[in-house]
Amino acid sequence: MENVFNFADELGPVKVIHIHEPSIGLKAVLVVDNVAKGPSIGGVRMAPDVCTEECIRLARAMTLKNAAAGLPHGGGKVVVYGDPKTDKTEKEKLLRGLAQALRNEESYIFAPDMGTDEECMAWIRDEIGRVVGLPREIGGIPLDEIGATGFGLSHVTDVALNYCDFELEGARFVVQGFGAVGKNVTRFLAARGAVLVAAADSNGAIHNPGGLDVDRLLELKRSGGSVTRYEDAEKMDRDAVIDVECDIWIPAARPDVVNEQNVHRLNTRLVVEGANIPFTPGAERYLHEKGVLCVPDFIANAGGVICAAMEYQGASQAAALQTIEEKLRRNTGQVLEVSKSEQILPREASMKLAMQRIRRAMSFRRFSLFSTAEKWV
Repeated sequence: MENVFNFADELGPVKVIHIHEPSIGLKAVLVVDNVAKGPSIGGVRMAPDVCTEECIRLARAMTLKNAAAGLPHGGGKVVVYGDPKTDKTEKEKLLRGLAQALRNEESYIFAPDMGTDEECMAWIRDEIGRVVGLPREIGGIPLDEIGATGFGLSHVTDVALNYCDFELEGARFVVQGFGAVGKNVTRFLAARGAVLVAAADSNGAIHNPGGLDVDRLLELKRSGGSVTRYEDAEKMDRDAVIDVECDIWIPAARPDVVNEQNVHRLNTRLVVEGANIPFTPGAERYLHEKGVLCVPDFIANAGGVICAAMEYQGASQAAALQTIEEKLRRNTGQVLEVSKSEQILPREASMKLAMQRIRRAMSFRRFSLFSTAEKWV
């Protein structure tokens, strides 16, 4: 394993904790990146191929996302080594063990992410209480059920189209990763007249240039099926979805799915990043040089964490959705205007916005990354 200090810079990470409990087969990593603005919020990601480096990068994305969104929280992340589709009893045992292992880490607030959901967060609440993204029945705002991240992405797309030469009505879009985020952004965009022409999940991809029936596709997913069970569409390998010609391409799956080796295959006019770190920096620069607008992850997909932070403060669902709309429309417009006027990448403009807010928060502290005040991080 690489020395974690190879990933350290002025912002963090302040803590990297490896968790191992052999009696239940638990292996996990917590990264608390930067807490100058407040305790970190970041999701618990479960997958067999996670690693410390991925966790560090995702925690940094959360620091930038929370700062850009103007939230009183820093960035953190947990990755759990395991199959998220494992037996429910085994999964519950792992996550309850994880919560107990991190019961004293008050610098981190648990939240759902890929491979975990509201029920998983309920188990953690039962153990230690420091969690967001809970089921409605126990006071939460169910992020996946209401589609908080997808709702935000639809507003980001709407604002981004002010910097493109086409309209949302009739625009063809592709979703790579038809899970919680991908399903909901599809639902919101289709309701406004956009046409889904391809979708991919972990089992494969489908394509119909005339458009896919979104209601049928959503019903398939609700019943536990893959997009590949959809009829009246060409079946493809899941990675072939990058080749589908479209107006809007939305990655909503794993990190680095588009990189320097495959970015030239993209045939789109707008990318709105629904996943965390789905494009490498080189891929984003390539698209910028080709005139393709790419709205970066920590601006575009902040709807979920905004909703989580609102839940933590006791806000209502209606207030959370209103805040998501207001913050993301404002931030997207601000970032893309700076990108256009200064002729820089949208990610560079986004970084300027986030770093300004983080450095300001750090300047109030004796130690830049933590505080010695009681009950503070």
